[in-house]
Amino acid sequence: MPEPLFTRDEIEAAAALVHAQMPPTPQYAWPLLEQELGCEVWVKHENHTPTGAFKVRGALTFIDWLKRTHPDCPGIVTATRGNHGQGQAMAATAAGMTAKIYVPEGNSVEKNAAMRAFGGQVIVHGADFDTARAEAMRVAEEEGLFPVPPFHPELVRGVATYALELFTAQPDLDTVYVPIGCGSGICGLITVRDLLGLKTKIVGVVSENADCVLRSMAANDMVETETARTFADGMAVRVPVPEAMAIYAGGAERIITVSDEEVAEAIRLYFRATHNVAEGAGAAPLAALMAERDMMAGRRVGVILCGGNIDTDWFVTVMQGGVPQV
Repeated sequence: MPEPLFTRDEIEAAAALVHAQMPPTPQYAWPLLEQELGCEVWVKHENHTPTGAFKVRGALTFIDWLKRTHPDCPGIVTATRGNHGQGQAMAATAAGMTAKIYVPEGNSVEKNAAMRAFGGQVIVHGADFDTARAEAMRVAEEEGLFPVPPFHPELVRGVATYALELFTAQPDLDTVYVPIGCGSGICGLITVRDLLGLKTKIVGVVSENADCVLRSMAANDMVETETARTFADGMAVRVPVPEAMAIYAGGAERIITVSDEEVAEAIRLYFRATHNVAEGAGAAPLAALMAERDMMAGRRVGVILCGGNIDTDWFVTVMQGGVPQV
């Protein structure tokens, strides 16, 4: 087993920092989900953070680290499909820094609006996240701003605080399902599970339309897909982050794919059973559990509802029985 990224003290210090600015999110076992799926389902409600998604945790620890290590830094630049950018805009603005955020064409209108409301300058560039990310990194060097990568130890340390909350409250979960985009969520879960000495199995979930993780693991190399066209935009990544894959390739029980149709059905189930709104990536873990319900029968299972920031038009389409087209 590789050495954990952090010590328990480092994760607990991150939790103290995060909880000074937002309360822990709840984890609830919803009886209608148990009736539907035949297992005890604990939902970690990262849709209840100040930005509606888990990414704000990593933003809080990253900006705190940046202010301590680069006190003269005027601002940051990053790329996002929305949730990472909202967290960075909120944390950077609160710290007196500027936040320049690159998004791809066709990005969520409502996530773009939220990033601006949190103080971010939103710039549209390129056809997908990976193209926007390349431009953000170029601009960082050109303009003397600090580039915030999609995966960084300080991002993971903050994100891992939700895993600490979940595993402290429910240490005997058999399996936890978590989506994979750039990997901070699953890496935080694996790190905290190992630090606490738990036996919980962790299942990573990717979109069948953005399956670079599965392809890369099969090839034992970085495999880039031509497109990543899924309305579950938090998983719409064309190439894995190598540092993250090094952790989940050995720490995850398995990686499975879900279709956009399965994700849409999971969004409907979340609303029907809990009256929580889930965005695509947020519903992907539940979609995976729905597909594996026979395997999980009678067990205690966790699902990470990592965000609820779905555009109104898409949510209406889903609730009417459809699947948003991208």
